[in-house]
Amino acid sequence: MIMLVIMIATVGSATAVAQTLRDASYNYMGKISPNGTVRDSKYNPVGYFNNDGTIANERNKVVARVDQKMQFYNKAGERIGYINADGSVHDGESKLLGNIEIKTGKVTDENGEVLGYANGISIQRVAAYYFFDFFKK
Repeated sequence: MIMLVIMIATVGSATAVAQTLRDASYNYMGKISPNGTVRDSKYNPVGYFNNDGTIANERNKVVARVDQKMQFYNKAGERIGYINADGSVHDGESKLLGNIEIKTGKVTDENGEVLGYANGISIQRVAAYYFFDFFKK
């Protein structure tokens, strides 16, 4: 099962519209509901973004969190990565993992290869996909 939302927390802002997730070929992969529920392409819940910055799996067990400085932590409290204001995503050792184009939602790897599209999704949530393998090749 895609670890879809075991990823990045929302750090606040709920949106009134569902947010769409697509792969590199622009095929529909799922959505994030306004309440933070992440669903796969068959509408099955696969995770949750909680308002307190925690991220839970499909069993609602907390697996990660993101703080106000856009740093991501695993459940043991170890920093696993961060995102810069320019959309660049880095691992815990500051190695570039990829980029998120803030205006278009295009998600690329460190070589610029398109991994997918996250239309209307907050940058914090999109960055989680790097840490939890949402966009699988």
